[in-house]
Amino acid sequence: MQLKPFKSISGALAVASLNAVAPAQAAWFEDSDDHDWQFDTAVMAYAEGDDRVQALEGAVVATRTDGDDNTLSLSATIDSLTGASPTGAVQQTQAQTFTRPSGNGSYTVAAGATPLDDTFKDTRVQLNAGWAANINRYWQYDVGGHLSKEYDYLSLGINGGLARHFNNKNTTVRLGSSVFFDTFEPEGGLPVALAAMVKRSDFATDEAFQQAFDATRAGSNDTKTIVEATLGLTQVINRSTVMQVNYSYAEASGYLTDPFKLVSVVDGSGTVQSHRYEQRPDSRRKHAFFWQTKTHLGGPVLDVSYRFMSDDWQVDSHTVDGRVDYRLSNGHYLEPHLRYYQQSSAEFYRPYLLAGQPLPTGLDAVSADYRLAKMTTYTIGVKYGMPRANGDEMAWRLEYYLQQPNGNRSDQPGQLAGVDLTPEVTALMLQFSYRFH
Repeated sequence: MQLKPFKSISGALAVASLNAVAPAQAAWFEDSDDHDWQFDTAVMAYAEGDDRVQALEGAVVATRTDGDDNTLSLSATIDSLTGASPTGAVQQTQAQTFTRPSGNGSYTVAAGATPLDDTFKDTRVQLNAGWAANINRYWQYDVGGHLSKEYDYLSLGINGGLARHFNNKNTTVRLGSSVFFDTFEPEGGLPVALAAMVKRSDFATDEAFQQAFDATRAGSNDTKTIVEATLGLTQVINRSTVMQVNYSYAEASGYLTDPFKLVSVVDGSGTVQSHRYEQRPDSRRKHAFFWQTKTHLGGPVLDVSYRFMSDDWQVDSHTVDGRVDYRLSNGHYLEPHLRYYQQSSAEFYRPYLLAGQPLPTGLDAVSADYRLAKMTTYTIGVKYGMPRANGDEMAWRLEYYLQQPNGNRSDQPGQLAGVDLTPEVTALMLQFSYRFH
């Protein structure tokens, strides 16, 4: 069974986040005369093509603002993942057998097929709490906590921020930070970086195989820490337009490798000689710039944003996201959505390694994970909502996701020549949400 932290799942799920209200640290942007609890609930189904990852997610967010505009936010999310996930190994003209990450058993991939582990599954429970309060008419603060638990992954986090209003609250500056402490304990243990995967068929006894498998393990668990700081400016431009600009810096350190991913070693004919466990750097630094504008165009409301991210893995990404809210009769509304994402490949991304050749000078990491390859993704969808009694609201969202990785090389040897090593990924997302007091 391949158990995988949800944080490493394809970005398609992030596109369809179930968080129906703003996070606690941004709650002070809104004023409310209703001091009752407000509940935002949602259920989302996500399905990739070719029997790959399937997900079902449910979430509830409860928010209450008191008479002093102090806001308490509580949320809970439950996710379930099943299906098949690419291992990073290359396809071959003959069937291939792989040892499961736990060391218990094996699975076979047909000739000409992309190697997928069809026992990919996990369940996550996530809890968040936040409090945002006024210090005086000019200053606000917010604090929050995070807990996420999977079978083999635990994430604990805290966040906080301080905001200052200017210009009759038409201008707001906020400085925030967060820190996460994650523990990874994969079934079967952590593989030794770049160690060759062993197969039961190569050993005469179970004991000999187990001894060889244990020699490829570096321990049972490891940790990583993520620290982030954000500086943001929100500006009311006029009666119909508001703009927000953020800069953030994040630094991750510790175990950043994916223990379930492989890199194939091939000879000059493109035939696999061995499969080795990947190795990523033990630190990553990211810079991100985010801009968002919402404007009322007389009838519809336009919401457009752009995000640029650059890190020291040499991954640069651009994200453009746009929504238009059309108000129909009787309070119904229609919200088309379009998202474009493009990234460059990590400097240590390699779709495979050539037997007998060392890693490029100065490079001590390698991964064939298609999520680190150059890629472009598109999301197109629409949301339809309608009011219910007592101010409640229900809505449906349907979205189509297309991911086009490009991890191929122009000089792929032998049987790999002309083979698409990173095929397209498509997915459908269906979400139902209900808001009530």
